[in-house]
Parts: sequence; structure tokens; C-alpha cells
Amino acid sequence: MPHLKVDLPKYPVVRDVWDEIRDERRPIVVYGMGNGADKLFERLGEMGVTPSDIFASDGFVRGHSFRGMRVKSFSEIKEQYDDFIILLSFATNRAEVLEMLTSIDKTYDMRIPDMPVAGANEYFDKEFYNANYAKILAAYEALSDERSRSVFASVVRYKLEGKMSYLEGAWSEVSELYSLMPTDSIRVGLDVGAYNGDTLREMKCYFPHLASAIAIEPDPKTYKRLMRYVSAETDIEITALNAGAWCEDSEGLFQSSSNRNSSISSTASYESKDAAVSLVRVDSLNASPDYIKYDVEGAEREALIGSYETIRQSKPTLLISLYHRSRDIFELILYVREHHPEYKLTLRRLRCVPAWELDLIATT
Repeated sequence: MPHLKVDLPKYPVVRDVWDEIRDERRPIVVYGMGNGADKLFERLGEMGVTPSDIFASDGFVRGHSFRGMRVKSFSEIKEQYDDFIILLSFATNRAEVLEMLTSIDKTYDMRIPDMPVAGANEYFDKEFYNANYAKILAAYEALSDERSRSVFASVVRYKLEGKMSYLEGAWSEVSELYSLMPTDSIRVGLDVGAYNGDTLREMKCYFPHLASAIAIEPDPKTYKRLMRYVSAETDIEITALNAGAWCEDSEGLFQSSSNRNSSISSTASYESKDAAVSLVRVDSLNASPDYIKYDVEGAEREALIGSYETIRQSKPTLLISLYHRSRDIFELILYVREHHPEYKLTLRRLRCVPAWELDLIATT
């Protein structure tokens, strides 16, 4: 897999991708629609920047509009403007789309602004980097190998500069993540944020001696899909809970948006959410897992706090998503280092745009 040797940006950073966009004199065209484009337009509006156009790939334009603008084809954009800058607003992990974006990036000036999945008001910009530099550096130095540190630095540089080259320069296949784990010794798994069962299937594939698993999923609709898989599974015993992992046992709220912005919270944090959901501590399950995966749309820190005793006693291998909130990339690493210092910390990222699918692998 690509391995670009990258170091952290020199402190303090004095210019970032948002400065480039604010100072841009060429036409700014947004590539893509949907929730990502909405968030990007809102951010640009706060900066006083108005895109000149919005476009979609040729073949996907059917006369629709977005925010009052007619969505054009890429061919129309190239015919209309001699020179322009592209702001990509959608996410993908499809190989053919990534190859197409790489080709565009080589020919045109394209930036991919980092838009936080959760914690919408906290952007990883130069002010954020400079204010949190000591923690960022500490997390970087806590990683156990050069490749992990290079992946970390690549993601940080991407967030500050918006360049696809940093995303394409440091990624791994899913098999590499599991090669860093003691797969033969894992018999009991805990899937925190189980979605529809996709990562349970992954566990079954990579853990040859997996006998049982607990799956936690807060979204009522997704939980029904999860249960279809669970009811059909005959090789491993699965217990599924329609709940959100949290730092305490209580009642909370789940906001489903059918995309990467779904979230759970305690009732004290939000006033308007879609559905009530039970919040559970992993510690209250009285389980002894050999492996725990955390992918809970921005509630990873709370889920880890609620797992403290389970981790301390069972020493499971941990796989923790680090990309939902801007501070996850350093805060979650530092949390594990402080509270579970016996763990070895490695970092890998699957191929995608933007810098999602970033995972901390913690092993003893």
C-alpha cells in the first residue's frame, strides 16, 4: 500500500486551506451535492465566499438544482471557465471513483475541505492546530511505529491543506488492520456501533476462533437490519442490543440522518432528537471480550469511559474510530495512553476521501 513519509506541520501554522479559499480570485466550483455540500456552503457563507457554480459528474446531471443553482456537468464547467478551483464536497471509498478523483486532481486544482462528521462547529483549521499543538504532538509521539506516525501526519496535513495527495499517500487494505491484531486468540468480540452487521462479518472472516459476540446498535431502523443478520447467523452466537454505548447507564436520544451525521447523546446535551434510546456502559454488560470495536459517530470517548473496567480486566484488543470529531485524532489516543498505558498504539487508515476510516489499533 502507498506509504508517504510525512512529518507534522511546523508549529505555528500561519496559513491553511480556508485562507486559500478566502483569497481565491478564480471561480470556485463545488463538486457534489447533498449533506456534504450543504455543510460546505454554510462554512463558505460564514467566510463571505460564494461559489460560482456547482457540478456533478457527466451522466449524473438531470436538470436538478441545489440551493437555487442549476447543477451543471463537469463538461459544462470546463467549457465555461478557462481556469477554476474545485472544492470536493462528497465522500467515497469506491475504487473507481477514487481513481477518477486522482485523475482530476492531477489535471485541475482541487481541494477537499475537511468537514467534521460530528462537532460541526469545531474545524481542524490553523487556529485549532496551533491551540492544540502540544496534545497533537503528544499523540503523534505516543504511536508505536513510523508508519503510524506518518499516517497521523498525513491526515493532519490533509486537514490543514485539503490536498488529495496526502489521502492517497498513506492508506492500507483492511487486511493490514487485522494483521496487527492477535487474531488467533480472539474468541469473544464486542461490536460497539454494529450497524447492519458488516463488521461482525469482518470479525468472523478474520478471527478464525470467534465463538460469540455482543453487538450494540442505537439506530432502531438499522437495528432491524442487524437482527436479520443475527437471526440468520449459525456459526457464532450473537447477542444484539438496541442501545447506544455511553459513559453511564441512562436514557438518551438518537438522531438519525441516514448518513454520517447520525449521533447519540445524553438528554442533558440536546433538546431536539429523533428517538429515545437506552444508553449503556460496556462495563455493565459483565462481558469478558477479547476484542472491542468502537465506531459510534462521535461518542467514542464516552464509550471508552464506560468500558474502563472491562478494558482493565480483560485487556481486549481495541479498534477505535478516530475521525468523527476534529479532536478525536489526538484526544482518543491520549485517553488510551493515559488510562491504559500498557497498550501498544498503531494507526492505519483505509482508502477513502475525505480522511475517514482512520482507526487506532490498541494491543497488549
